[in-house]
Amino acid sequence: MQTGYYSSAAGMVTQFNRLDTIANNLANVNTAGFKEDNLIVGDFMRLYKEARDELPNENHTKESAQFLNRTMTRAPQIVDAYTNYSIGNMQKTGNSLDFSLSREGLFFAVKTPQGVRLTRDGSFTTDDEGKLITKQGYEVLQDDYFKTGSTIGFDVQDSVIEVDKNGQLYTNLPNSAKLTLNSKLFIAQPDNVSLLKKEGDNLFICDGIEQMKSLQESDAVLQGFIEKSNVNAVKMMTQMIETNRLVGMYQKAMDTQMNDMNRDAIEKIARKN
Repeated sequence: MQTGYYSSAAGMVTQFNRLDTIANNLANVNTAGFKEDNLIVGDFMRLYKEARDELPNENHTKESAQFLNRTMTRAPQIVDAYTNYSIGNMQKTGNSLDFSLSREGLFFAVKTPQGVRLTRDGSFTTDDEGKLITKQGYEVLQDDYFKTGSTIGFDVQDSVIEVDKNGQLYTNLPNSAKLTLNSKLFIAQPDNVSLLKKEGDNLFICDGIEQMKSLQESDAVLQGFIEKSNVNAVKMMTQMIETNRLVGMYQKAMDTQMNDMNRDAIEKIARKN
């Protein structure tokens, strides 16, 4: 069995998966509130350094040498994936319905057909009924949603809409510039953001969100700003070039294993016969 061929093939599959992740990051470089995804590729040297003191056999033994030889034939593989939740750049829009969160780990809560989801994309608008919604049409939730089931809405007379740093909305009284209390945005703060799952449409699934309470004093809401994607386009392009080169290297290794080495073996056997 040519283990080198299978190792090269497995390594190429790993790089294809990495390429898919990089391409998705680049496709969302201009998506408001998007968070960059990353993969961790495990290789023998890294795994050996982490576990060399816990190997099943003593060093300098025949069994140890056999173990290391078997392990070194293992191909690189995806061992973990994670999302970078660092804050993206804030872009001023001047739109009174554009909101952003200036602290990491905070999210807006929205209502979707699949249930309540979280998002960092605060580029909101209103529908024909005056309800505050996302660009995809999902209703934005107020802080007491799980008690009252209410969402955020505005009247036709609400020509002035303002929000404070804690997400409290204010609207003007009819035919007046005086402001009065309106709803308050549901600002979610999951205990562990690494447990969130991406769902598409820039949404995150949070298990047990029905028991979560809105953060009353977030001191993080900015009006008239949207958070840009935290994807570093230059870094992603560099990683894409590196990944493409690795694919080419694995392809060359596979070609060498299947063609050059096999041809050499056949010629040697033919000469002996």
